[in-house]
Amino acid sequence: MNEFPEGLEKRLAARGVNRRDFLKFCSLMTATLALPIRYQPKVAAALAAATRPALIWLEFQDCAGNTEALLRASRPPIEKLVLDILSVDYHETIMAPAGKQAEKSLLDSVQANKGKYLVVVEGSIPTKDNGVYCTVGGRSAMDIARQVCGSAAATISAGACSFYGGWPAAAPNPTGAVGVKDLMPGIPLLNMPGCPVNVVNLTAAVVHFLTFGALPATDQFGRPLFAYGTRIHDNCERRAHFDAGEYVQEWGDEGHRKGWCLYKMGCKGPATFHNCPTVRYNDGVSWPVGAGHGCVGCSELGFWDTMSPFYRRLPDVKGFGVEASADQIGVAVVAGVAAAFGAHGVISAIRAQRDPIAKHKDGATPVSTEDTPQAGKGA
Repeated sequence: MNEFPEGLEKRLAARGVNRRDFLKFCSLMTATLALPIRYQPKVAAALAAATRPALIWLEFQDCAGNTEALLRASRPPIEKLVLDILSVDYHETIMAPAGKQAEKSLLDSVQANKGKYLVVVEGSIPTKDNGVYCTVGGRSAMDIARQVCGSAAATISAGACSFYGGWPAAAPNPTGAVGVKDLMPGIPLLNMPGCPVNVVNLTAAVVHFLTFGALPATDQFGRPLFAYGTRIHDNCERRAHFDAGEYVQEWGDEGHRKGWCLYKMGCKGPATFHNCPTVRYNDGVSWPVGAGHGCVGCSELGFWDTMSPFYRRLPDVKGFGVEASADQIGVAVVAGVAAAFGAHGVISAIRAQRDPIAKHKDGATPVSTEDTPQAGKGA
Protein backbone atom coordinates (compact mmCIF):
# COMPACT_ATOMS: atom_id res chain seq x y z
CA MET A 1 0.00 0.00 0.00
CA ASN A 2 1.16 3.51 -0.78
CA GLU A 3 2.37 5.15 2.42
CA PHE A 4 0.14 8.14 1.68
CA PRO A 5 -3.01 6.89 -0.13
CA GLU A 6 -5.12 9.59 -1.75
CA GLY A 7 -7.87 11.16 0.35
CA LEU A 8 -7.70 12.03 4.02
CA GLU A 9 -10.15 9.35 5.10
CA LYS A 10 -8.05 6.59 3.50
CA ARG A 11 -4.83 7.99 4.95
CA LEU A 12 -6.36 8.06 8.42
CA ALA A 13 -7.76 4.56 7.98
CA ALA A 14 -4.26 3.34 7.08
CA ARG A 15 -3.16 4.62 10.49
CA GLY A 16 -5.98 2.93 12.37
CA VAL A 17 -8.48 5.82 12.49
CA ASN A 18 -12.00 4.56 11.81
CA ARG A 19 -14.75 6.33 9.87
CA ARG A 20 -16.57 7.27 13.06
CA ASP A 21 -13.58 9.28 14.30
CA PHE A 22 -13.13 10.77 10.84
CA LEU A 23 -16.72 12.01 10.86
CA LYS A 24 -16.25 13.39 14.38
CA PHE A 25 -13.33 15.43 13.06
CA CYS A 26 -15.47 16.66 10.15
CA SER A 27 -18.22 17.67 12.58
CA LEU A 28 -15.73 19.58 14.73
CA MET A 29 -14.41 21.45 11.70
CA THR A 30 -17.95 22.23 10.50
CA ALA A 31 -18.88 23.62 13.92
CA THR A 32 -15.65 25.61 14.25
CA LEU A 33 -16.22 27.16 10.84
CA ALA A 34 -19.70 28.19 12.03
CA LEU A 35 -21.24 26.35 9.10
CA PRO A 36 -24.77 24.89 9.26
CA ILE A 37 -24.78 21.20 10.09
CA ARG A 38 -25.94 20.42 6.55
CA TYR A 39 -22.40 21.24 5.36
CA GLN A 40 -20.90 18.37 7.35
CA PRO A 41 -21.33 15.84 4.49
CA LYS A 42 -19.74 18.32 2.07
CA VAL A 43 -16.75 18.77 4.38
CA ALA A 44 -16.45 15.01 4.79
CA ALA A 45 -16.68 14.37 1.05
CA ALA A 46 -14.08 17.04 0.25
CA LEU A 47 -11.63 15.75 2.84
CA ALA A 48 -12.19 12.13 1.87
CA ALA A 49 -11.06 12.95 -1.67
CA ALA A 50 -8.52 15.69 -0.96
CA THR A 51 -4.83 15.21 -1.68
CA ARG A 52 -2.36 16.47 0.89
CA PRO A 53 -1.50 20.07 0.00
CA ALA A 54 2.10 21.11 0.43
CA LEU A 55 2.58 23.48 3.36
CA ILE A 56 5.56 25.70 4.11
CA TRP A 57 5.84 27.12 7.64
CA LEU A 58 8.11 30.15 7.94
CA GLU A 59 9.42 31.44 11.28
CA PHE A 60 10.81 34.96 11.53
CA GLN A 61 10.92 37.31 14.56
CA ASP A 62 8.98 35.09 16.94
CA CYS A 63 8.96 33.23 20.24
CA ALA A 64 7.81 29.98 18.54
CA GLY A 65 4.57 30.18 20.55
CA ASN A 66 2.45 29.33 17.52
CA THR A 67 4.68 26.35 16.75
CA GLU A 68 4.26 25.25 20.36
CA ALA A 69 0.48 25.51 19.91
CA LEU A 70 0.76 23.41 16.75
CA LEU A 71 2.83 20.73 18.49
CA ARG A 72 0.17 20.46 21.20
CA ALA A 73 -2.69 20.07 18.77
CA SER A 74 -5.07 17.29 19.74
CA ARG A 75 -8.12 17.77 17.50
CA PRO A 76 -6.50 16.30 15.37
CA PRO A 77 -3.10 15.61 16.97
CA ILE A 78 0.07 16.95 15.40
CA GLU A 79 1.10 13.64 13.82
CA LYS A 80 -2.14 13.50 11.83
CA LEU A 81 -1.83 17.14 10.82
CA VAL A 82 1.72 16.62 9.58
CA LEU A 83 1.40 13.12 8.14
CA ASP A 84 -2.17 12.94 6.88
CA ILE A 85 -3.85 16.32 6.40
CA LEU A 86 -0.86 18.35 5.17
CA SER A 87 2.46 17.69 3.52
CA VAL A 88 4.65 19.87 5.71
CA ASP A 89 7.63 20.35 3.42
CA TYR A 90 9.41 22.98 5.48
CA HIS A 91 9.22 23.85 9.15
CA GLU A 92 12.47 24.75 10.91
CA THR A 93 11.41 23.38 14.29
CA ILE A 94 10.12 19.94 13.30
CA MET A 95 11.88 19.07 10.02
CA ALA A 96 14.69 16.53 9.86
CA PRO A 97 17.03 18.34 7.42
CA ALA A 98 19.22 21.19 8.63
CA GLY A 99 21.40 23.88 7.10
CA LYS A 100 21.70 23.84 3.31
CA GLN A 101 19.57 20.70 3.06
CA ALA A 102 16.72 22.46 4.85
CA GLU A 103 16.90 25.45 2.54
CA LYS A 104 16.97 23.10 -0.46
CA SER A 105 13.73 21.52 0.82
CA LEU A 106 12.17 24.98 0.87
CA LEU A 107 13.21 25.91 -2.65
CA ASP A 108 12.30 22.49 -4.05
CA SER A 109 8.78 22.72 -2.61
CA VAL A 110 8.26 26.26 -3.92
CA GLN A 111 9.36 25.26 -7.43
CA ALA A 112 7.50 21.93 -7.54
CA ASN A 113 4.21 23.31 -6.17
CA LYS A 114 4.17 26.86 -7.51
CA GLY A 115 0.71 28.38 -7.15
CA LYS A 116 -0.62 25.33 -5.26
CA TYR A 117 1.01 25.26 -1.84
CA LEU A 118 -0.03 26.93 1.41
CA VAL A 119 2.20 29.11 3.57
CA VAL A 120 1.95 29.78 7.29
CA VAL A 121 4.02 32.71 8.53
CA GLU A 122 4.91 32.94 12.22
CA GLY A 123 6.67 36.00 13.56
CA SER A 124 7.12 39.57 12.39
CA ILE A 125 9.25 40.68 9.46
CA PRO A 126 11.87 43.37 10.18
CA THR A 127 12.28 45.92 7.39
CA LYS A 128 14.77 48.41 8.85
CA ASP A 129 18.34 48.34 7.47
CA ASN A 130 17.30 46.01 4.65
CA GLY A 131 15.93 43.41 7.05
CA VAL A 132 19.29 42.55 8.61
CA TYR A 133 17.65 41.85 12.01
CA CYS A 134 16.24 38.49 10.88
CA THR A 135 18.05 36.28 8.40
CA VAL A 136 17.75 32.58 7.63
CA GLY A 137 20.46 30.87 5.59
CA GLY A 138 21.95 34.26 4.81
CA ARG A 139 18.69 35.64 3.38
CA SER A 140 16.52 38.28 5.02
CA ALA A 141 13.01 37.48 6.18
CA MET A 142 11.77 40.10 3.71
CA ASP A 143 13.40 38.31 0.78
CA ILE A 144 12.16 34.86 1.85
CA ALA A 145 8.60 36.04 2.50
CA ARG A 146 8.36 37.80 -0.85
CA GLN A 147 9.55 34.74 -2.72
CA VAL A 148 7.60 32.08 -0.82
CA CYS A 149 4.34 33.96 -0.17
CA GLY A 150 4.38 35.50 -3.62
CA SER A 151 4.12 32.09 -5.30
CA ALA A 152 1.65 30.46 -2.89
CA ALA A 153 -2.01 29.60 -3.40
CA ALA A 154 -2.70 31.27 -0.06
CA THR A 155 -0.83 32.54 2.98
CA ILE A 156 -1.94 32.38 6.61
CA SER A 157 -0.39 34.70 9.17
CA ALA A 158 -0.41 32.79 12.45
CA GLY A 159 -0.23 34.86 15.63
CA ALA A 160 -0.08 38.54 16.49
CA CYS A 161 3.48 39.09 15.23
CA SER A 162 2.84 38.04 11.63
CA PHE A 163 -0.50 39.88 11.74
CA TYR A 164 0.86 43.37 12.35
CA GLY A 165 4.32 43.01 13.92
CA GLY A 166 3.36 42.01 17.46
CA TRP A 167 5.62 42.86 20.36
CA PRO A 168 8.69 43.46 18.09
CA ALA A 169 6.62 46.25 16.49
CA ALA A 170 5.63 47.81 19.82
CA ALA A 171 6.84 51.39 20.24
CA PRO A 172 9.51 52.36 19.37
CA ASN A 173 9.77 49.37 16.95
CA PRO A 174 13.58 49.42 16.61
CA THR A 175 13.75 46.84 13.80
CA GLY A 176 10.91 48.22 11.68
CA ALA A 177 8.90 45.05 12.25
CA VAL A 178 5.74 44.59 10.18
CA GLY A 179 3.22 41.86 9.45
CA VAL A 180 2.71 40.00 6.19
CA LYS A 181 -0.18 42.25 5.17
CA ASP A 182 2.06 45.33 5.32
CA LEU A 183 4.99 43.75 3.48
CA MET A 184 2.93 42.14 0.73
CA PRO A 185 -0.46 43.81 0.29
CA GLY A 186 -2.72 42.19 -2.25
CA ILE A 187 -1.67 38.55 -1.92
CA PRO A 188 -4.27 35.89 -0.93
CA LEU A 189 -3.87 36.27 2.83
CA LEU A 190 -5.76 35.13 5.91
CA ASN A 191 -4.82 36.79 9.19
CA MET A 192 -5.23 34.63 12.31
CA PRO A 193 -3.88 36.70 15.21
CA GLY A 194 -3.64 35.62 18.81
CA CYS A 195 -0.76 35.01 21.14
CA PRO A 196 -0.68 32.20 20.18
CA VAL A 197 -3.13 31.24 17.43
CA ASN A 198 -5.63 28.57 18.39
CA VAL A 199 -4.57 25.56 16.32
CA VAL A 200 -8.20 24.37 16.03
CA ASN A 201 -8.99 27.58 14.15
CA LEU A 202 -5.88 27.16 12.02
CA THR A 203 -6.88 23.61 11.08
CA ALA A 204 -10.43 24.77 10.33
CA ALA A 205 -9.11 27.43 7.95
CA VAL A 206 -7.12 24.78 6.06
CA VAL A 207 -10.18 22.51 5.97
CA HIS A 208 -12.25 25.38 4.55
CA PHE A 209 -9.66 25.88 1.82
CA LEU A 210 -9.66 22.16 0.98
CA THR A 211 -13.47 22.00 1.00
CA PHE A 212 -14.38 25.15 -0.92
CA GLY A 213 -11.15 25.95 -2.77
CA ALA A 214 -11.04 29.41 -1.20
CA LEU A 215 -10.20 31.17 2.03
CA PRO A 216 -13.11 31.82 4.45
CA ALA A 217 -14.94 35.15 4.62
CA THR A 218 -13.07 37.81 6.59
CA ASP A 219 -13.58 41.05 8.48
CA GLN A 220 -11.96 44.39 7.63
CA PHE A 221 -8.63 43.18 9.04
CA GLY A 222 -8.54 40.00 6.98
CA ARG A 223 -9.43 37.80 9.96
CA PRO A 224 -11.83 34.88 9.31
CA LEU A 225 -15.29 35.68 10.58
CA PHE A 226 -15.84 32.17 11.91
CA ALA A 227 -13.11 32.79 14.50
CA TYR A 228 -13.07 36.58 14.88
CA GLY A 229 -16.62 37.63 14.07
CA THR A 230 -17.92 37.79 17.64
CA ARG A 231 -16.75 39.88 20.57
CA ILE A 232 -15.29 37.85 23.43
CA HIS A 233 -17.50 39.73 25.91
CA ASP A 234 -20.66 38.50 24.19
CA ASN A 235 -19.87 34.82 24.79
CA CYS A 236 -17.94 35.13 28.04
CA GLU A 237 -19.00 32.80 30.85
CA ARG A 238 -18.67 35.77 33.24
CA ARG A 239 -20.98 38.03 31.20
CA ALA A 240 -23.92 37.53 33.59
CA HIS A 241 -21.79 38.98 36.41
CA PHE A 242 -20.96 42.01 34.27
CA ASP A 243 -24.65 42.60 33.62
CA ALA A 244 -25.36 42.24 37.34
CA GLY A 245 -22.62 44.71 38.28
CA GLU A 246 -20.57 42.00 40.05
CA TYR A 247 -16.87 42.75 39.53
CA VAL A 248 -13.60 41.44 40.88
CA GLN A 249 -12.05 44.37 42.76
CA GLU A 250 -8.67 42.80 43.51
CA TRP A 251 -6.98 39.50 42.81
CA GLY A 252 -8.05 36.77 45.21
CA ASP A 253 -11.03 38.59 46.66
CA GLU A 254 -14.41 36.94 47.16
CA GLY A 255 -15.64 37.98 43.71
CA HIS A 256 -12.55 36.49 42.09
CA ARG A 257 -13.14 33.21 43.90
CA LYS A 258 -16.77 33.22 42.77
CA GLY A 259 -15.90 33.83 39.13
CA TRP A 260 -17.17 37.41 38.85
CA CYS A 261 -16.41 39.74 35.94
CA LEU A 262 -12.76 40.78 35.42
CA TYR A 263 -13.45 44.04 33.57
CA LYS A 264 -12.18 46.23 36.42
CA MET A 265 -9.00 44.13 36.58
CA GLY A 266 -8.15 45.09 33.02
CA CYS A 267 -10.00 42.47 30.97
CA LYS A 268 -10.12 43.59 27.33
CA GLY A 269 -12.94 41.23 26.36
CA PRO A 270 -15.37 44.08 25.55
CA ALA A 271 -12.96 45.35 22.87
CA THR A 272 -11.66 42.03 21.51
CA PHE A 273 -13.04 39.79 18.79
CA HIS A 274 -12.18 36.08 19.01
CA ASN A 275 -13.89 32.74 19.65
CA CYS A 276 -11.79 31.90 22.73
CA PRO A 277 -14.85 31.40 24.99
CA THR A 278 -16.32 28.75 22.68
CA VAL A 279 -13.32 26.97 21.11
CA ARG A 280 -10.93 27.42 24.05
CA TYR A 281 -7.47 25.89 24.48
CA ASN A 282 -5.97 22.70 25.96
CA ASP A 283 -8.41 20.24 24.39
CA GLY A 284 -11.17 22.82 24.73
CA VAL A 285 -10.93 22.70 28.51
CA SER A 286 -10.06 26.27 29.42
CA TRP A 287 -9.07 29.75 28.29
CA PRO A 288 -7.54 32.79 30.07
CA VAL A 289 -10.77 34.30 31.45
CA GLY A 290 -12.03 30.88 32.49
CA ALA A 291 -8.78 30.38 34.38
CA GLY A 292 -9.25 33.67 36.25
CA HIS A 293 -7.11 36.02 34.13
CA GLY A 294 -8.50 38.86 32.06
CA CYS A 295 -8.27 38.94 28.27
CA VAL A 296 -5.31 41.04 27.03
CA GLY A 297 -6.78 41.60 23.56
CA CYS A 298 -4.05 39.68 21.72
CA SER A 299 -6.11 39.23 18.54
CA GLU A 300 -6.50 42.98 18.03
CA LEU A 301 -4.37 45.26 15.87
CA GLY A 302 -1.52 46.87 17.83
CA PHE A 303 -2.60 45.27 21.11
CA TRP A 304 0.78 45.68 22.83
CA ASP A 305 0.40 49.46 22.59
CA THR A 306 -3.37 49.95 22.56
CA MET A 307 -4.39 47.44 25.24
CA SER A 308 -1.67 48.05 27.81
CA PRO A 309 -1.28 48.39 30.75
CA PHE A 310 -2.89 44.95 30.73
CA TYR A 311 -4.08 45.14 34.36
CA ARG A 312 -5.69 48.55 34.04
CA ARG A 313 -9.30 49.04 33.09
CA LEU A 314 -9.84 50.18 29.52
CA PRO A 315 -10.42 53.94 29.41
CA ASP A 316 -12.60 53.72 26.32
CA VAL A 317 -14.34 50.86 24.52
CA LYS A 318 -15.69 52.30 21.31
CA GLY A 319 -19.22 51.25 20.46
CA PHE A 320 -19.76 49.56 23.80
CA GLY A 321 -20.39 52.37 26.28
CA VAL A 322 -19.24 50.65 29.49
CA GLU A 323 -16.29 52.88 30.27
CA ALA A 324 -18.31 55.55 32.03
CA SER A 325 -20.72 53.36 33.90
CA ALA A 326 -19.00 50.15 35.03
CA ASP A 327 -19.44 51.16 38.66
CA GLN A 328 -23.16 51.72 38.19
CA ILE A 329 -24.07 49.08 35.63
CA GLY A 330 -25.90 46.86 38.10
CA VAL A 331 -28.06 49.77 39.20
CA ALA A 332 -28.64 50.73 35.58
CA VAL A 333 -29.80 47.22 34.73
CA VAL A 334 -32.29 47.18 37.61
CA ALA A 335 -33.56 50.65 36.66
CA GLY A 336 -33.83 49.61 33.02
CA VAL A 337 -35.88 46.52 33.88
CA ALA A 338 -38.16 48.55 36.14
CA ALA A 339 -38.61 51.15 33.42
CA ALA A 340 -39.42 48.42 30.89
CA PHE A 341 -42.12 46.97 33.15
CA GLY A 342 -43.48 50.44 33.80
CA ALA A 343 -43.61 51.24 30.09
CA HIS A 344 -45.32 47.92 29.43
CA GLY A 345 -48.01 48.79 31.97
CA VAL A 346 -48.58 52.21 30.40
CA ILE A 347 -48.83 50.71 26.92
CA SER A 348 -51.30 48.07 28.12
CA ALA A 349 -53.45 50.76 29.72
CA ILE A 350 -53.47 52.81 26.53
CA ARG A 351 -54.45 49.77 24.52
CA ALA A 352 -57.30 49.05 26.93
CA GLN A 353 -58.55 52.65 26.58
CA ARG A 354 -58.35 52.48 22.78
CA ASP A 355 -60.06 49.10 22.54
CA PRO A 356 -62.96 49.02 25.03
CA ILE A 357 -64.75 46.41 22.87
CA ALA A 358 -62.02 43.93 23.84
CA LYS A 359 -63.40 43.79 27.40
CA HIS A 360 -64.71 40.45 28.65
CA LYS A 361 -68.32 40.28 29.69
CA ASP A 362 -67.13 40.25 33.30
CA GLY A 363 -65.15 43.44 32.73
CA ALA A 364 -61.69 41.86 32.61
CA THR A 365 -59.34 42.78 29.78
CA PRO A 366 -58.03 39.78 27.82
CA VAL A 367 -54.26 39.31 27.48
CA SER A 368 -53.10 40.38 24.05
CA THR A 369 -51.01 37.80 22.18
CA GLU A 370 -48.82 40.70 21.09
CA ASP A 371 -47.66 41.10 24.67
CA THR A 372 -47.01 37.40 25.28
CA PRO A 373 -43.61 35.82 24.51
CA GLN A 374 -43.94 33.28 21.69
CA ALA A 375 -41.74 30.41 20.63
CA GLY A 376 -38.50 31.71 19.19
CA LYS A 377 -39.13 35.26 20.41
CA GLY A 378 -37.90 37.15 23.42
CA ALA A 379 -40.11 38.77 25.99
